[in-house]
Amino acid sequence: MNASQLRQEINYNLERLSPDNLKIVAEFLAYLADRESELATQEILDIPDFIASFERGKQDVAEGRVKTWRNIRSDV
Repeated sequence: MNASQLRQEINYNLERLSPDNLKIVAEFLAYLADRESELATQEILDIPDFIASFERGKQDVAEGRVKTWRNIRSDV
């Protein structure tokens, strides 16, 4: 079953739920979305030296040490 079919099935079943059960589903979906976001964030933070590199990048931007993307990728 692809994502589109899953969404259709979910929507079909949502229409059949009581308001109390819809609230439970909404809370569960929010939990899953937060968890997925946290996992993605942790994956980035697990990259060696990511935080130091990110901070250097922010400092470079603040001090104007930047290049336009057109100078880097003229084929885009």
